[in-house]
Amino acid sequence: MSAPPLLQIARLTKSFGMIQVLKSVDLDVAAGEVVTVIGPSGSGKTTLLRCVNFLEAYDGGSIKIDGREVGYVDSAGGKKRSEVDLASMRAETGMVFQSFNLFPHLTAEENVMLGPRRVLKKPLNEAREIARHWLDRVGLAHKAKSLPSELSGGQQQRVGIARAVALGPKILLLDEITSALDPELVNEVLDVVRQLAADGMTMMIVTHEIGFARDASDRIVFMTDGTISAQGSPDALMAQVSDNERLRNFLSRFSATTH
Repeated sequence: MSAPPLLQIARLTKSFGMIQVLKSVDLDVAAGEVVTVIGPSGSGKTTLLRCVNFLEAYDGGSIKIDGREVGYVDSAGGKKRSEVDLASMRAETGMVFQSFNLFPHLTAEENVMLGPRRVLKKPLNEAREIARHWLDRVGLAHKAKSLPSELSGGQQQRVGIARAVALGPKILLLDEITSALDPELVNEVLDVVRQLAADGMTMMIVTHEIGFARDASDRIVFMTDGTISAQGSPDALMAQVSDNERLRNFLSRFSATTH
């Protein structure tokens, strides 16, 4: 019998005031799978990611990681988890944001050490070893003692990725991590993500980098108006273009800019 999905999202709903942003979303992500979420602005992609990490409380439905409901003791509308419980669950869902969010007064190494020290309660020397390992993995061992102000945007974002994976998360959530970068810095960040994918890291990625989505994803999910309009392997999704006008219109904007 196959293992249950690592991430199980069922009938998920979320509203901001009168605007329903997520409309009964169902999505499973298997352990080791890389799922990329694409779609126009306002389609609910980032909100979906933030609900998985419970940075946004969801109104209805269920989000389970390894069989445990994320934000509530049972399901949405029930009793919320305690802050201590939430902190431990968030450590299982590492998140990297558009903005780098590094502490400006801490070195790259100290930024990465923070989670292992405070969340995992690792001793200082062990936390430093973890930080050095991941900085080396993202190609920044030589920048361990540098402050964020001494790093390029791409380097800062790679430190952000190292900081997220230093907690040993079960799933890594990446929200438009290249959108704040100059074009020439995008590939150095995406190369790190490709390496993590090759290592078997479970990832859910919101991106506008369509070429990267095709290259690095096991599955692409296309969202419109708070729902999943299409999904499948990169090849399978592209095969749906002729039958899905919204998907066709969305992708045509990217092909137009690349010619």
